[in-house]
Amino acid sequence: MTNHLINPDIAPVPTENQTWNKWHLAALWIGMSVCIPTYMLAASMIQAGMTWWQSVLTVLLGNLIVLVPMILMGHAGTKYGIPFPVLARASFGTKGAHIPAIARSLVACGWFGIQTWIGGFAIYQVLGVLGCVDIIADTAVVPFLGITSMQFYCFMAFWVLNFVIVLQGIDCIKWLESWAAPFLIAMGLAMLIWAAVKVGGVAQMFPKAPENPAPFWPMFFPQLTAMVGFWATLSLNIPDFTRYCKSQRDQAFGQLIGLPTTMTLFSFIGIAVTSATIVIYGSAIWDPILLVGKLGSTTAVVVSLIALTIATLSTNIAANVVSPANGFANINPRKISFRTGGIITCVIGIVIMPWRLYNDLGDYIFTWLIGYSALLGPIAGIMICDYFFVRRMRLNNDALYDAAGEYRGFRWTTLFVLVVAVAPNLPGFINAAFKIEYFPDIFNQLYSYAWFVGITMSFVLYGILNLGERNRVQSSSM
Repeated sequence: MTNHLINPDIAPVPTENQTWNKWHLAALWIGMSVCIPTYMLAASMIQAGMTWWQSVLTVLLGNLIVLVPMILMGHAGTKYGIPFPVLARASFGTKGAHIPAIARSLVACGWFGIQTWIGGFAIYQVLGVLGCVDIIADTAVVPFLGITSMQFYCFMAFWVLNFVIVLQGIDCIKWLESWAAPFLIAMGLAMLIWAAVKVGGVAQMFPKAPENPAPFWPMFFPQLTAMVGFWATLSLNIPDFTRYCKSQRDQAFGQLIGLPTTMTLFSFIGIAVTSATIVIYGSAIWDPILLVGKLGSTTAVVVSLIALTIATLSTNIAANVVSPANGFANINPRKISFRTGGIITCVIGIVIMPWRLYNDLGDYIFTWLIGYSALLGPIAGIMICDYFFVRRMRLNNDALYDAAGEYRGFRWTTLFVLVVAVAPNLPGFINAAFKIEYFPDIFNQLYSYAWFVGITMSFVLYGILNLGERNRVQSSSM
């Protein structure tokens, strides 16, 4: 009888096909981290009143924190060769796993749309520099879309580029990340050097602290939560990549080398270059696409915008296609392959009209980043507790693909834990999303710690409710 829980894309990766080393994974993280949202990440922090060094410190700390669940979640991927949706079957059940898989997939679809909009806008700026589009005259907004027709065409052009790579599969993604990483680092450093030369030295690039700075701690925790939320997505589906790694050392050190260092460096470059634009142009230009459009040399503008396009493409494909492709495939592995799941992701990325979300920085940080971290944090807490505390890193790989096996159906206690862990952050999310104080301010303060609250509550509650299962697993292994 045909097994409807497996296909070649979500089957365990054989040992002989686990060929990625730490440099492949580090290159993956460099390719994902060097992108325009990372460059602009500190914008919200400085706009909120932080100094440049406080912003950089917050970025570094946030990435060191999220690195912990990254490495923990990545362990099962390397040990058993399984992707995120299959790992979720152990804690949620073979049917219940659709809930975290689809939740993660929908968030990725949102990110896919945002990154595609950014890449399309870079193409739009290139055409403007080359004289193919009169950007100043192109102001006729299409009522239904909320953007001009030319902006939409550029968005679709970049969408097609993503779509073509999706059709090539995971090997093409590995190749793209490996070749893009050193190029992207070089371009980021080139921007930093350009800004330093323009303003007369590195010391002149940073604004002085205000005489009456805003209180640091009230700003710090919401921004830290948003920073953690930035990669809360990948902290769940990192097994989709670590399943190809040769060893646990490779997956752990690859992430340590690639994630916190690149995120901190590129955020620093964003802060330094943007601060320099105040001196150069008289106002802060946070968007690197708009900045490179002001460069005097046509060649420099085109090369820079192509670099930004490659940066966006490498991030989009790895971070926002692999997870939903596997997640959608998990719904019906017999009918939905990795490529089909990727196509579904691409289509949803158009339908959501991502430019409406990205153009509002407040919505981007407090509704989008913190909002989905309130959902994904509890899922991570459940899965980490299940794998390390309850099952002690021992899984029955065959049963993960067996609808009648030990992980069958729904695990209702897991769904109960998920609802309980999400609930405290829901009032704060509603206040942020609708910009109306439906609930008291205490919920807004709690929402500032959404990811931390969710992952802690779910880990503790899941561990308590599964003490019996832990004892059973311990006894069976003796």
